[in-house]
Amino acid sequence: MAAEQDPEGRAAARPLLTDLYQATMALGYWRAGRARDAAEFELFFRRCPFDGAFALAAGLRDCVRFLRAFRLRDADVQFLASVLPPDTDPAFFEHLRALDCSEVTVRALPEGSLAFPGVPLLQVSGPLLVVQLLETPLLCLVSYASLVATNAARLRLIAGPEKRLLEMGLRRAQGPDGGLTASTYSYLGGFDSSSNVLAGQLRGVPVAGTLAHSFVTSFSGSEVPPDPMLAPAAGEGPGVDLAAKAQVWLEPVCAHLGLGVQEPHPGERAAFVAYALAFPRAFQGLLDSYSVWRSGLPNFLAVALALGELGYRAVGVRLDSGDLLQQAQEIRKVFRAAAAQFQVPWLESVSIAVSNNIDEEALARLAQEGSEVNVIGIGTSVVTCPQQPSLGGVYKLVAVGGQPRMKLTEDPEKQTLPGSKAAFRLLGSDGSLLMDVLQLAEEPEPQAGQELRVWPPGAQEPCTVRPAQVEPLLRLCLQQGQLCEPLPSLAESRALAQLSLSQLSPEHRRLRSPAQYQVVLSERLQALVNSLRAGPSP
Repeated sequence: MAAEQDPEGRAAARPLLTDLYQATMALGYWRAGRARDAAEFELFFRRCPFDGAFALAAGLRDCVRFLRAFRLRDADVQFLASVLPPDTDPAFFEHLRALDCSEVTVRALPEGSLAFPGVPLLQVSGPLLVVQLLETPLLCLVSYASLVATNAARLRLIAGPEKRLLEMGLRRAQGPDGGLTASTYSYLGGFDSSSNVLAGQLRGVPVAGTLAHSFVTSFSGSEVPPDPMLAPAAGEGPGVDLAAKAQVWLEPVCAHLGLGVQEPHPGERAAFVAYALAFPRAFQGLLDSYSVWRSGLPNFLAVALALGELGYRAVGVRLDSGDLLQQAQEIRKVFRAAAAQFQVPWLESVSIAVSNNIDEEALARLAQEGSEVNVIGIGTSVVTCPQQPSLGGVYKLVAVGGQPRMKLTEDPEKQTLPGSKAAFRLLGSDGSLLMDVLQLAEEPEPQAGQELRVWPPGAQEPCTVRPAQVEPLLRLCLQQGQLCEPLPSLAESRALAQLSLSQLSPEHRRLRSPAQYQVVLSERLQALVNSLRAGPSP
């Protein structure tokens, strides 16, 4: 799948988006005659992000696109030749020119799946030199995507199912690639839409947006629209001068609100009229450019009621400063009173959107019952993941030539689990998640209703579990470079993420001091770990 034939593929990483030591190791493998040794790596994380008890697997779609397009171009090879020793055998560079991922096999957690520490998000097998070169770009593609998706999922859990969440962090993101990734995977994690137009074009993320303060403040009130006439929504009857109609409505609106007709800013009203002429079926007012109560609200009502006479309904207002919760509640009261006063029932349910550096704490306040907020725009707090800027993903060698490999270190947390493995999720009779189990690939699969002896982390003895259901976790995604099944759409992965989160118990879904979900080892895998820790027999 060439990137130039695939619009979404243009966002894929390039082979030299990597660390130099991948190239130096590649030369070492090649020089040692080991470039084609069969090897397997696992990509996983050691701790759940944000002090939580879960993560969402994300980035697989990007990885597949990267792997299928992987090829070192002449310019890439020439650059590597410039940074490697000048006496490097030219045959090595010819080897690099011939590389692709046609012998690479990938098993993975489906995008949107719940992921837990130690369980592979990806298993990558193939020629040692090639799969070593894939380490850095795969980590780059998976780690941030999974972090953002998990962060977005936490925000969705706080907001609850009813509030609409808009990701609007592109201007605060870590560069254009970070912005595109954040917009894509915040949608997977549960946001409803993004302000990022490129994410809509390349990834199919629903896009949303209206107007900024600059639009409002650019009008003085003296501007005359070239065509101020607006036809009725039904398409029948003469057009109406919307600015004049809004001016007529301003007097009863101000009287209703106890304001002088001169108080609302004329430039703001002209901006609202201009926007309403452009978007009569999607008119939304930004209320706090001057004063919400003395200007923004009366100007919005005047224009909205003028539109209403023509059969249109304003869709909402937005607040971007001040006490958002209190203002939303008071604005809703005004809408209800005005709906009764002017006999326009639809005005009661006009959407109220808010934004302004909203983090988890502020979101919890806005999501409380009776908040009257319908749409919440979040930027910095979703795209930068301020509570934890990195997932801490790792990519570790687990087997070479069919023989297990294990990293032994003084830090027990950094020791790896050896061997080619399978992973299963054990569920109770009510569908609740019990634990994930890792076992050697050649072991028989766990069976529903049968006892299974497993080793919890740090345990001195195994324990027994009898699952009512068993789900295999890792799906064959690429086999010898060929796609095994169509990639799910982003919307399908988003749906899987929401289903997966719904299966978590409240104790594991809790965002503060959650119960930790168990990932256990089979007896045979634990025995292999113990034997490798003990070292070779004398």
